[in-house]
Amino acid sequence: MMHLQRLLFFGIVTSVLLSCSSVTKAQTQPAQAFVTWDKKMIELGTVKKGEKREMFFDFTNTSGEDIQIEIVDACECTTTDFPRGVLKPGAKGRIDAIFDSTEKTAPETIDIRVIFKNTDAAGVPKIEVVQYKFDLG
Repeated sequence: MMHLQRLLFFGIVTSVLLSCSSVTKAQTQPAQAFVTWDKKMIELGTVKKGEKREMFFDFTNTSGEDIQIEIVDACECTTTDFPRGVLKPGAKGRIDAIFDSTEKTAPETIDIRVIFKNTDAAGVPKIEVVQYKFDLG
């Protein structure tokens, strides 16, 4: 009887440990990237006050699902254009941006937030951030 209890106890402990191990592995494995960017940061270097600079950020849909951009948000100094349609898995897209330094008085790093119609499991929209920075000369 004691031998049977030990076997049962050992079986329970083993199954709990294996279950914890599989949860830990799932939590530590990196999630598949939603989109992959060719570059997430652009350094414009020195920009003269009043100068405009054009740039772009290329990306690939690596999510395994159709994606669509809802809106691209940046400061008033940045004008953006982006793909309006659905991007299939593996499709490429491009965010175009124009920086106008007219109102700037100091060097800065600017965030461009790309907000997708796609959501996570909690229903929160997926957001990617790309950036550019400049020095004022």
